[in-house]
Amino acid sequence: MASDKQITFPLMLCVGTAVIGSLQFGYNTGVINAPQKIIEGFINETWEERYQTGITKGSLTAIWSISVSIFSVGGIFGSFSVGLFVNRFGRRNSMLLANILAFISAALMGFSKLAKSWEMLIIGRFVVGLFSGLSTGFVPMYVGEVSPTSLRGALGTLHQLGIVVGILIAQIFGLESIMGNASYWPLLLGLIFIPAVIQCILLPMCPESPRFLLINKNEEDKAKTVLKKLRGTSDVSMDMQEMKEESRQMMREKKVTIPELFRSPLYRQPLLVAVILQLSQQLSGINAVFYYSTRIFEKAEVEQPVYATIGAGVVNTAFTVVSLFVVERAGRRSLHLLGLLGMAGSAILMTIALALLEQLKWMSYVSIVAIFAFVAFFEIGPGPIPWFIVAELFSQGPRPSAIAVAGFCNWTANFIVGMGFQYVEELCGPYVFVIFTVLLLFFFVFTFFRVPETKGRTFDEISAGFRQAAVTGAEKHSPEELNSLGADSQL
Repeated sequence: MASDKQITFPLMLCVGTAVIGSLQFGYNTGVINAPQKIIEGFINETWEERYQTGITKGSLTAIWSISVSIFSVGGIFGSFSVGLFVNRFGRRNSMLLANILAFISAALMGFSKLAKSWEMLIIGRFVVGLFSGLSTGFVPMYVGEVSPTSLRGALGTLHQLGIVVGILIAQIFGLESIMGNASYWPLLLGLIFIPAVIQCILLPMCPESPRFLLINKNEEDKAKTVLKKLRGTSDVSMDMQEMKEESRQMMREKKVTIPELFRSPLYRQPLLVAVILQLSQQLSGINAVFYYSTRIFEKAEVEQPVYATIGAGVVNTAFTVVSLFVVERAGRRSLHLLGLLGMAGSAILMTIALALLEQLKWMSYVSIVAIFAFVAFFEIGPGPIPWFIVAELFSQGPRPSAIAVAGFCNWTANFIVGMGFQYVEELCGPYVFVIFTVLLLFFFVFTFFRVPETKGRTFDEISAGFRQAAVTGAEKHSPEELNSLGADSQL
């Protein structure tokens, strides 16, 4: 059992290589904000050259908004396609194939200025969105399946760490003195080919997920060899036992398509939990805070607001590391609850500070503290936990479909916040965070009553808990329906 706690080099190689995909997602989320004015200038020049007339403010805003939000549209399509890849090509090979999209998008965005085409920029953003949508499915699934039960939470947090480090790198490289300028912005956007090359070199050295080998491919010897390598021990009987139990469960359960996932009473509860947790991440207001922070720092008369925003990025990264160390001790549920409650408190503080900013100048510093606290609490719970807990809530049969649905909800909510926030903010002014406070409190109540603790439990134990709940309501369903779900095995 001691080996269960051991972090071996092959395990860290697998997790570290997979998390490059998360870093790409974070980088592309944050990269477009810094050079906004410069890229708008490029769109204006290109328009003038083509049509011999200046672009209207409305057209410029529309092209810019599409350039930013098309990334989320690509993400929606990508996340929904996760199941098509992972069952056909395996987890590792799917990550390898996805890099083709990273290379295509890097070329499109990197050469858009040279080609004098803002259309190439938009298509590139869509393609890299597709790549990121796939990555948000592949990475947590692969990491969850190669990790030992006792380390699954801590290693699962690395997906979120990859995202926030990516955002931070994008913020730093986006400084005008580095690449956020008229000469280098295409390189800033096209830089994603470097992590793609690194991942393409390292992935062939990583084994396929032992769960995929045993359960999907029925290659027991191969799975055992991979496990021995990952665990650094010759005794992997406990892991094999857990996977075989899951495999037996799957024989009764069979592969589950997305429509079946919605129809089945057995998956209703875990699916609801998975979807609400994803929404709690995106509708918490975190993207709005990052969107709004530079302006708040400007109001606070901070010398260089862009550096204060980078400061928020550093807080973001630091608290993800904190979460990494406490997630296996404190548990997923309690950290998520703490994060939601802390964010709600910070949002109230921010609303008060913004409302009183005109009368009391020192309130600007309270708003900065509130932003940093908001970001810190996000990374304790709602940031990392929804990503890997979805993989934990479902057994092998429905897992790819469930991750696809959860990813779709996450990206859709991301798109809604990205498109709608500026309009809502104009309407509500400093009281915009009241909306997020209400949402955060709703998510807190839901988590408190509906989300189970998954710390230290095997995938099968977790799904058995939900099966039990489904079977408790057996009188609501016909015996034939329960039989087809494999629920009879629990009666």
